[in-house]
Amino acid sequence: MSLPQESIPLFLGLGAVLVAATLVGQILKRRAGGEPSPTVENLNERVFAWWVMVALIGVAFLVGKAGVILLFAFASFAALREFITLTYTRRGDHWALMLAFFIGIPVQYYLVWIEWYGLYSIFIPVYGFLILPIVAVVRGDTTHFLSRIASLQWGLMICVFCVSHIPALLTLDIPGFEGRKLLLVAFLVTVVQGSDVLQYVFGKLFGRHKVAPALSPSKTWEGLVGGVASATALGAGLWWLTPFSPAQAGAMALATCLMGFFGGLVFSAIKRDRGVKDWGRMIEGHGGMLDRLDSVIFAAPIFFHLTRYWYVP
Repeated sequence: MSLPQESIPLFLGLGAVLVAATLVGQILKRRAGGEPSPTVENLNERVFAWWVMVALIGVAFLVGKAGVILLFAFASFAALREFITLTYTRRGDHWALMLAFFIGIPVQYYLVWIEWYGLYSIFIPVYGFLILPIVAVVRGDTTHFLSRIASLQWGLMICVFCVSHIPALLTLDIPGFEGRKLLLVAFLVTVVQGSDVLQYVFGKLFGRHKVAPALSPSKTWEGLVGGVASATALGAGLWWLTPFSPAQAGAMALATCLMGFFGGLVFSAIKRDRGVKDWGRMIEGHGGMLDRLDSVIFAAPIFFHLTRYWYVP
């Protein structure tokens, strides 16, 4: 699978935005006159992290299908590790945990690699759901068994099953779109992550009314409406990356951005429940892997199945 020509202007555009953001960050840093500014430092950390993330995605695209699958398999491993770290486990869970990490993740992504939709679409929600509690229960430890196994099952679902729907876009056989399926991944990630950034910007500029102050005090209705509307327009403008018309691309962007927003709220609720601000410190300025993937996790399966339902014969 070669790199589609349409991805070149997309990466050039992202590079131009990052260059501009880098320049703005450095100008603000100089204007601070050496005085520490948490806001400016956070901005520069975030811009640097975006340079790294865009570079990694770019390298994965150059490698092709194998690169994209390996990238998101690693993301699933890191995300599941962060999730399990914040949940309650006991010695009796060790076999089930090993099964999830060293069988569940490789098998799920191998099934995506060989494009076996009939199995990768049910492997975790059916077989993983049934086998994990069996493996755990034979250890004989019933202390908080329900909450322990439910946490592991849900972690596997969101960190592996949902994330695997991103490279699974490469398995869709869309007439007239052969050799360009990497662009679906680019469209999904750009629109959903763009929505996150735009919600943050609109929230900082115009935010007054909180959406869910108990869950995420930084999320406002002004940020939500402005960010999602802008990302929907962005999706419509990127229709040329997809098999969709401009109106269809906008509708797909709207659906995925809304799911991404609610995904962010769900993950915020989990962090509040666990008493932490971030999932980890893997990405400087962005927290952990799950702090970057929370929106995409909820958006990816919806985008995949809408695309498969409407565009695959």
